[in-house]
Amino acid sequence: MQIYLQNTEDTEQFGAQLFNTALFRKVIFLRGELGAGKTTLVRGFLRAAGYSGVVKSPTYTLVEEYLIGDRKVFHFDLYRVVEPEELEWVGIRDYFNQDAICFIEWPENGEGFLPESDAVITLETNGVGRILTLDGG
Repeated sequence: MQIYLQNTEDTEQFGAQLFNTALFRKVIFLRGELGAGKTTLVRGFLRAAGYSGVVKSPTYTLVEEYLIGDRKVFHFDLYRVVEPEELEWVGIRDYFNQDAICFIEWPENGEGFLPESDAVITLETNGVGRILTLDGG
């Protein structure tokens, strides 16, 4: 499936729609260049789930954890991962053994240490908007 997102509000709205259709315990890969809207999409998902706090990119922390009621959402950003083996040091596999949604930006940097994805969302800039491609899910 491919759709055109005109602005950040559309990107957040898609994230909200994703929440309304998502089953928990899923792994979703997020692909796209810097500034493509990956964190904006996750923010829309979290807002639809009822989270009202700050949603920031985990570029420097590697992972942000969000607790919404009895649900967990993990947002990973592997942009700064140089060697996939680094993920073993942070116990990455433990995150995937939980009843949670895991959004993973830059999944190619964790190749060999990540489970298969349930869906892949790719965001590409197109003028002021974005083209979103959803595979799986």
